Amino acid sequence: MNLKSLTLPELGAVLKEMGQPSFRAKQVYIWLHKGVRSYDEMTNLPKNLRDALAKTYPIHAPKVVRKQESQRDGTIKYLWELSDGNCVETVLMRYHYGNTVCISTEVGCRMGCAFCASTLGGLVRRLEPFEMLDQVLFTQVDSGLPISHIVLMGIGEPLDNFDNVMRFLELVNSEEGMNISLRHVSLSTCGLVPKIDELAKRKLQLTLSVSLHAPNDEVRNQIMPVNKAYPSEELLAACRRYYDETRRRISFEYAMIDGVNDSVADARELIRRLKGLPAHFNLIPLNHVEESPLKPSSKAAVAAFQKTLEEAGIPATVRRTLGGDIDASCGQLRRKYNRENQKD
Repeated sequence: MNLKSLTLPELGAVLKEMGQPSFRAKQVYIWLHKGVRSYDEMTNLPKNLRDALAKTYPIHAPKVVRKQESQRDGTIKYLWELSDGNCVETVLMRYHYGNTVCISTEVGCRMGCAFCASTLGGLVRRLEPFEMLDQVLFTQVDSGLPISHIVLMGIGEPLDNFDNVMRFLELVNSEEGMNISLRHVSLSTCGLVPKIDELAKRKLQLTLSVSLHAPNDEVRNQIMPVNKAYPSEELLAACRRYYDETRRRISFEYAMIDGVNDSVADARELIRRLKGLPAHFNLIPLNHVEESPLKPSSKAAVAAFQKTLEEAGIPATVRRTLGGDIDASCGQLRRKYNRENQKD
């Protein structure tokens, strides 16, 4: 058990069993959520308690094995080594409204999307809540920059690790911890319909980002295997149910792939299929993956696609490309590191 995966009441129960007064739980919780690497840093705790905690519940802080900073825009990409030797990626992006961290939720991914490097080695394991929290905490500690926004769009499918992700959100939102508003959190999914319905019931104030990437099943089946389990009609129906339940507008992620999904006709098909669903499109210039034959759309094609959506009343923005000079695309740095160290 890792204490950082516990809520404050759960931590209180652990310390009570150790014979500690109730106020100790809040002290330990606050320290853990500051990103300490040792109990010795918890200077307001008695030494015998620090020693007992270190012996029974050691802190496993992630280790930076690769850190790359963009000379273009200040984006920082971290490759963290976890306590079992596996590695995950985190990206820190700077915007005018604050600093956003993009975190991983799994080591690898089993979704198999054709345009993503994260899935090339398959799923190794799912991350625990504290391992997600550590990405936020230690990115903040290492960079010295306060984190205000989180996107769960790194390595892994968040809804495929549902319970641990929900616990992470509870922890990062806690007043005694980082206290990051869920309105500042975006959770991305490739379209696990039952989990979207389960998420809707929780009525969280986060932004649900659905990786759509295609106007129809024919195209989506080719690039996203998940579509064979949950066809786009079922996915869009789940999105409508999600909106009805939460009244939160859906954000659709759409990677612009040359000659695959980027025509004006494709945009018009999307307009027809999304009629009546409040939505926003985030058009993403495709990041080239060495092992994939897919290529990014031209700027003209992206502009025409965006214009078609907006003329139909669907807001669409083109994602600003950050960290292009530091392997900032999901999964690229981990895969390169694994190849170099013969881990993949």
